Amino acid sequence: MDTPRRMDGPTLMWICYTRSMRILAVTFIVAAASFPALHAQQAAASIDLPEGAQVVLQARGDGVQIYTCTSKEGEAKWVLKAPDAKLLDASGKSIGNHFAGPTWKLDDGSQVQGELVTSSPSPEAGSVAWLKLRAKAGTATGMLGDVTLIRRTETHGGAAPTTGCATSQDAGKTVQVHYTATYTFYSGTAAR
Repeated sequence: MDTPRRMDGPTLMWICYTRSMRILAVTFIVAAASFPALHAQQAAASIDLPEGAQVVLQARGDGVQIYTCTSKEGEAKWVLKAPDAKLLDASGKSIGNHFAGPTWKLDDGSQVQGELVTSSPSPEAGSVAWLKLRAKAGTATGMLGDVTLIRRTETHGGAAPTTGCATSQDAGKTVQVHYTATYTFYSGTAAR
């Protein structure tokens, strides 16, 4: 009968080192294989622009999404009532407001209303969707007079709560959820 071979310290360390390196290599391979899927998720979250779209204005929205608890046929859920946000320029100075409509109104009186074209989930959990909207006919005035398309991207927060609106007794409650987003206004093409 063979006697089990006893390993000395360096041999045992070499075996452990080799095993650890194999595990590390497998981990790197799995991580590398995940990058294309992550990139595809991020690309799917963006909302494509038609060719020829030109930026008229970009502003940061900082405010709240206002939700009302509604009950229909015994089922209660949060429904968006309106946004209420300040529009800020790149330096953080207030240049206007965003409110129901949806409407964006600048301090100089320029304004535009939007109609939803498409939405895409935000890549950040708990955040409102990214949107592409077309300018409602006849609503764009002043500096925003040539706007044909509006995008809401880079959203942080603002999603409807997951609690507090469960029964018909909750109906009528309102809640304000803080959010920020980037609003970009485009001209030069019709929204698709």
